[in-house]
Amino acid sequence: MWSAHLEFGIKRVLSALLLAGGATLPAVAAELPPLTLGLTPITDPRPAAALRLPDLDEKGHDLADLKGKLVLVNFWATWCPPCRREMPSLERLKQRLQDRGLAVLAVDVGEDADTVFAFTGQLEPAPTFPLLLDRDSEAMKRWKVRGLPTTYVIDPRGRLIYRAVGGREFDDPVMVEALSRLVPGNQAAQDR
Repeated sequence: MWSAHLEFGIKRVLSALLLAGGATLPAVAAELPPLTLGLTPITDPRPAAALRLPDLDEKGHDLADLKGKLVLVNFWATWCPPCRREMPSLERLKQRLQDRGLAVLAVDVGEDADTVFAFTGQLEPAPTFPLLLDRDSEAMKRWKVRGLPTTYVIDPRGRLIYRAVGGREFDDPVMVEALSRLVPGNQAAQDR
């Protein structure tokens, strides 16, 4: 009898803690470690896998149409805290470098348009780049994504040249400078 009461009491306390914790998820997200800056070079640049996906309005997008631009392809999900944190920095980066030939594609993995729309409607700045839907996670498999977020940098010739696994501050001055050297027309981009 005593152990049944103790077990019930422990379950009540744990349930209360879990419920209380759920109310403070934004506060917990703010306490996550800072996002990093690094990009990992792909030592043997190879053509990027095909990527043809619909956006939130069911309009199709094809990575091949962006040849000639520097492209960031970001695999993410709304339930992923680092993904959520880095999304505004992707928009700020896009705003800074889009006129120099940068494009951003954000590929949501395994979620529906309503879920993605509800999340991105809360963002400031709101994304103006395509939010693509990989509902069945097939693109994630083709691109060999092992964790979220994962971002690939594709050079103007359509080759994978960098990868970043985990959250990043894409608009940090160090990151902006590194990516600026890779945009079309820059000598560093032509030398790769």
